Amino acid sequence: MPNLWQKGMVIIMAKVVTFTNQKGGVGKTTTCASICGCLTELGKSVLAIDLDPQGNLSFSLGGDNALESYTMYNALKGQVELYDIIQHTEICDVAPADITLSAAELELTSVGREHILKEQIDSIADSYDYILIDTPPALSVLTINAYVASDWLVVPMIPEILSLQGFSQMKETIFAIKKYYNKMLEVRGILLNQYNSRLILTKEVEELAGMIAAQLETDVFDQKITTSVSIAEAPAHGKTINLYAPRSKSAKEFHKITREIFGITEK
Repeated sequence: MPNLWQKGMVIIMAKVVTFTNQKGGVGKTTTCASICGCLTELGKSVLAIDLDPQGNLSFSLGGDNALESYTMYNALKGQVELYDIIQHTEICDVAPADITLSAAELELTSVGREHILKEQIDSIADSYDYILIDTPPALSVLTINAYVASDWLVVPMIPEILSLQGFSQMKETIFAIKKYYNKMLEVRGILLNQYNSRLILTKEVEELAGMIAAQLETDVFDQKITTSVSIAEAPAHGKTINLYAPRSKSAKEFHKITREIFGITEK
């Protein structure tokens, strides 16, 4: 059922949040999946949209991206509605992706192609509290569609110098999207993964990330995600960290960052 604010029957639309970084290996998918799990545990209704042709988010959340299933490729091509591809898992609802999505870059050529995902999301956004989008590690038409459809961007990165590369290009893209397509787009913050406060390099990269955050008119989140074996193991079991190791330090960190991102106070 749609989420309706009864006073005046104003429809409450989901907050749409994209996890993005054009560099791979920064924990983007794991972060997105883990926060989906934490939001569900907090009693929120969540839809996870997988926009990465690798389909790792779908797998991590227990979705089925078998070849006979409809996926985000079919929704973006207009062959089916987004509602038709949504799968219900133990963790949250999932709009899955598979390798066929890689063809979208060449096939989505029509005028207004940047708005395809937004139009699909608008059709179901009153059914969820939050819609979280995982993007490929590239500034492609898929990523641009995610930016146009989003309220917030969350930028995961790891404390390595190479992880900072490409931010200038991403910054230019974000500013262009805000200017021409989505004036309300906001960079919610930069999230540091694989964080180790004992390393000098970590502190140096954290300072540089703070400078980049200032250019994006945002901040580095206070809560960091430290390196953990449990985080790496959880996707192999089709679970998020809060289900796989609920008492672990990592699960507590993800609950804290979830509350920080969405402004959910702890009861």
